[in-house]
Amino acid sequence: MKYRLSNDARPQAMTLLLAAILSIALWFIPFAEILAYPFRIFVTFIHEGGHALAALATGNSVQSLSVAMNGSGETYTTQGGVFSQMIVSSAGYLGAMTYGALLLVLIRRSVAARLVLVGSAAVVFALTTIFGVVKPIMAGTLGTLGGLPFTLGAGLVISAGLFVVARFASARVATFLVSFLAVQCVLNALLDLKTVFFLSSPFAATVPTDAVNMANATGIPALLWSVLWIATSVLILAVAVRQYVGSRRSSLGSASDLSLSSGSTAFSMPALPSASSQVHYDKSV
Repeated sequence: MKYRLSNDARPQAMTLLLAAILSIALWFIPFAEILAYPFRIFVTFIHEGGHALAALATGNSVQSLSVAMNGSGETYTTQGGVFSQMIVSSAGYLGAMTYGALLLVLIRRSVAARLVLVGSAAVVFALTTIFGVVKPIMAGTLGTLGGLPFTLGAGLVISAGLFVVARFASARVATFLVSFLAVQCVLNALLDLKTVFFLSSPFAATVPTDAVNMANATGIPALLWSVLWIATSVLILAVAVRQYVGSRRSSLGSASDLSLSSGSTAFSMPALPSASSQVHYDKSV
């Protein structure tokens, strides 16, 4: 599939390229990964939020959502049918990729970067407070969440940081940060899927992953699910890139008025209260 960069996409494409170069460079500079650490945690919130929202959309409830200091995460939901478990299990990695693709499209459609940052801050804040604190209290599982302090602290810091940049930074800085967030979501989703692919190998140690959840629910090997998720993620990215490089006039309607001013099924079932009625979705590192 060939793409031709339209003239009106060149300025934004340059910003996106710089964000991608910086993201990759941070992998190779000693100790520089600490600079990308907050973005890694941001992607974990999006991943776990995908599980939580998919659970709600399929008629289940969410008991808790937590993010660990090492970048992994867990979401516990009530256990639905096979179709429900398939949707919820897939919503983590594909959700992170879709969120990154959505950021790319929003930038390209001239949605103000400040508005995108405020929206992302609201997403992280809602996931932290509703699923990280309120829901565990309601489900009576708050005492079992050893990762609650980090989840709460990280969620509040990230959401506040995004809001501060949206409020006080220049339009150029805000635009670059949105591009960087998009790149981080895309790259981390692909890297996490690569990890799941290797963990799904018959020769790998047994580790609870979303692909293992899918295998337990459907009987189809986890390795095949990881391959399907990788293929779907690449397709999502390809569609987003096609929208990004095309001319606004030939794409979906542009928002000219918003000019750019700038698992409880674990599927290893960890022991939790009422674990038999829960599904546990893991994000491994």
